Amino acid sequence: MRIPGPIAYILLYGALYAAFGVASPFWPKLFETKTLVPQQIGLLLAAAMLTRLVSGPLVAFLADFLGSLRLVLATCAALAAATAVALMWADTFPSLLLIALVQAAVLAPTTSIADALAVNVSRPRIAERTFEYGWIRGSASAAFILGTLSVGQLISPTDFSPIIWMNAGLLIAAAVATALIPDGTSRAARQRAPSSGMSRVGAVLAISRFRLVICISALVYGSHAMHDAFAVIRWTDAGMSPSAISFLWSEAVIAEVLVFWLLGPAFLGRFGARGAAVLAALAGIVRWSIAGVTTSVLVLALIQLLHGLTFALLHLACMRIMGNLIPRNVAATAQALYAFGSGLVAATLTFLSGVLYASYAGAAFFPMATLCAVALPLAWVGLAETNDRSTAAL
Repeated sequence: MRIPGPIAYILLYGALYAAFGVASPFWPKLFETKTLVPQQIGLLLAAAMLTRLVSGPLVAFLADFLGSLRLVLATCAALAAATAVALMWADTFPSLLLIALVQAAVLAPTTSIADALAVNVSRPRIAERTFEYGWIRGSASAAFILGTLSVGQLISPTDFSPIIWMNAGLLIAAAVATALIPDGTSRAARQRAPSSGMSRVGAVLAISRFRLVICISALVYGSHAMHDAFAVIRWTDAGMSPSAISFLWSEAVIAEVLVFWLLGPAFLGRFGARGAAVLAALAGIVRWSIAGVTTSVLVLALIQLLHGLTFALLHLACMRIMGNLIPRNVAATAQALYAFGSGLVAATLTFLSGVLYASYAGAAFFPMATLCAVALPLAWVGLAETNDRSTAAL
C-alpha cells in the first residue's frame, strides 16, 4: 500500500503518541489497583526511567548498525504491546516490575527512531507545498491529548483494563504503520556506517554544533523539571481549584500543538533554527521567573502559553539543526544521544527539585530560569551557522 510519506508519518506518530496518552497518565493508578503501595510505585517508575535512559541509545545503535530503522521500530512497538497485555495477569510487585522494565526498554527508542526517520525525509512536498516535520510532531501531541481524553471516558474507579487494551491496540497500529513509511536510509549510507557502536557515538559527538544542541536542549528541557514535579502542588496549596489546574495544563499542550503546526515552521522559515533556540531560552527565563513569584491564575494562564516556545519551538529548532548536521546512516544514534542528554538532566533536576522546593517553595523556580539564561548565549553564539551538513569522521 502506497500513501504519501508525510501522511504515513502522521499515522505512525498518531498511533504511537495516542498509546502514550492512553497509558502514561494512568499507569500509577493501575499499579495501585494491583495492590502496590506508594513506595513500590515510586520504585517501579524510577527504575523504568533509568531503564529508558540506558535502552534508548543501545537500541538506536543497533538500528543504525543493522541499517533497518523501520524493522527495529516495528519490533519495539510490537513487544511493548505484548508487555502491556501481560499486565492483565501480573498481580505481584516482582512481576509488575519486570513487565514495566521490559516495556520501558522497548518503548524508549521508539520516539528517537521515529524522529530519525521523519527528519531524514523532512520537508517533502505534497501538491507543491512543503510538508514540515512540525506538522507531524504536532499531530502526535494532538493524538496524545485525544488518547488521554478517550480512555478517561472508558475507565472506572474499579476497572482500569481499558488502559491496557487501548495501549496495546495503538502500539500494534504503530507497528503496522511502519510498513507504510519510506525508509530514509539508503544502502550506500548503510555501507558507510561506522563498524562499532562506540565509533558511531564518537563520530556523532565529534560534531561540535551537535554537542551544543545536546547542551542547549538539556538545559531548557531540564528547566521544566520543577514545573512538572511541583507546579500542581504549589497551585493546590495556593487554593487553586482542580478545574483551574486542569485548564492550565491543557493550555500548555494546546500551545505546544499550535507551535508545532503553525507558528514554529513559520518562525523557523523567517529566523532560522538559531533564532528559534534563542527565543525558546528567552521564553524559559520569563516563564520560570514569573512562576516563582505568583500563583495568580490569570498570570499563569499567560505564561503557560510559553510552553509552546520552551518545548515545541526548541524541539523544531533542534530537529532542523540535526537534519542539516547528521548523516542519515547515524540518525538514530544522534536522536538517541539527544534524548539521553535531556532525559538524564531532567531526571537529575527532578530529584533536585524536591530538595529545592522543600527549602525555597516558589523561589525554587528561579534556578530553572538560570538554566535557560545559561542556554541563551550558547544558542546565540554556538548555533550561528547550521545550514551545512557536517560529515566529518563519518
